[in-house]
Amino acid sequence: MQKKALSTEKAPTAIGPYSQAIMASGTIYVSGQLPIDPATGSFAGEDIKAQTRQSLENIRAVLESAGAGMENVVKTTVLLKDIGEFTEMNEVYAQYFTVDCPARAAFQVGSLPKGARVEIEAVAVL
Repeated sequence: MQKKALSTEKAPTAIGPYSQAIMASGTIYVSGQLPIDPATGSFAGEDIKAQTRQSLENIRAVLESAGAGMENVVKTTVLLKDIGEFTEMNEVYAQYFTVDCPARAAFQVGSLPKGARVEIEAVAVL
């Protein structure tokens, strides 16, 4: 098996010893994406909708660097600071996945890096 690290300036750089994504055997594993706007280095907004949108845009950018798109996503994991914001997150999420939606897990965690409200990881296949 060969693996290749993926990287794009259109998504935030990794804040630790990991890659934005790894491609192996036609599968792309996108690391959890915080709602950081790569142009500013800051959160795209303070509310869950703005943060969800930015996390998904970061996933899209990483996938596009490998010639893939959101339609290639088969699994996501959504980490929420507050599960009470699930409905609002889901409203934005539904704009990105409309047909043959990926499998998904979503749950509340104790805290997220940099105080984010959401972090989303994805798995896609080419």
